[in-house]
Amino acid sequence: MRRVGLLFSILTLAVIAFFLASPTHAADMQSMMEHPAVENSQTIERDAPALSDIVAVLCAEFRVTPADSMAIAHAVLNASTRYGVSPLLLLAVIAIESSFDQHAVSVGGAKGLMQILPAAHPRLITGVRDLCDPGINVRIGSAILRDYLDAAHGDLDLALSRYSGGAKGYARRVVLRMRLFSASLHSAPIRFVQTAFADPG
Repeated sequence: MRRVGLLFSILTLAVIAFFLASPTHAADMQSMMEHPAVENSQTIERDAPALSDIVAVLCAEFRVTPADSMAIAHAVLNASTRYGVSPLLLLAVIAIESSFDQHAVSVGGAKGLMQILPAAHPRLITGVRDLCDPGINVRIGSAILRDYLDAAHGDLDLALSRYSGGAKGYARRVVLRMRLFSASLHSAPIRFVQTAFADPG
């Protein structure tokens, strides 16, 4: 018990030291404390996440298979570059809309990762055969979100409200999920610390 307590103390100190020493996490924590309301996505994102990190998070936190995680990660990063939308924002929207279930279909007929409603966007889905395909779905969803952001002059709250059809609290949920993704995608050093001090039993 004494050994477990000592290892726990060492791990706790290591995690605290990591957060205090990291400008990225320090800024994230300060932002969360000072600005709880919805803000521009650029204030949350620091660096574009690596493909491998996205795959790791989807596998670990959402139980997505490695192959599907890879397809989704590629789709998100490609759409992010194409439409100038934060990959963290896209990941957050997908998490809330479908929990990364590419075959999700809502009672209203919205389909896929970003829950595209065919009747609402006939022009964008012309010629599309499979809205459940990650690449296609994320591309179309990102195009829609980009249009909404432009129409709202970059106001993330208004754009997300429109994307959700006016769902109450939707924008705040997305921003919270963005912060959680940011923490998960930048936690590789913490995972290393946990492994290094794991009790061999």
